[in-house]
Amino acid sequence: MAIETRLVPDRPETGFEHIDDEKCRLFTGYIEIIGKKWSGGIMLAGVRGARRFVEYRAAVHGISDRLLNQRLKELEAEGLIERTVVPTTPVLVQYRPTERGQSLMRALQPLVAWGVDDHERQLREHG
Repeated sequence: MAIETRLVPDRPETGFEHIDDEKCRLFTGYIEIIGKKWSGGIMLAGVRGARRFVEYRAAVHGISDRLLNQRLKELEAEGLIERTVVPTTPVLVQYRPTERGQSLMRALQPLVAWGVDDHERQLREHG
């Protein structure tokens, strides 16, 4: 669905005129990646220091092993998580956010702050 981005006569500027259809599609694509259930929590666990599968599972409460494995593979395919196999006995597999993944998490910090502020406002207004 295309979003009309041309200026409408006699309509005040919104501050979003610089966001065209292509930029909107790009943004939506990135939001869909990180917005998948559990993906944000997995990325947060990674930037907070989780490296092993069990550390991610402990940090992301309620996620099943199967779904954690699936999301880690998806995030790796997107270039947000790097998987490293250490040839030890037993084999050690580590996951860490790539620079791209860390950059994404830094970019999301204002959204997290907005969410906290909005949640607190909702609690004040609606109890």
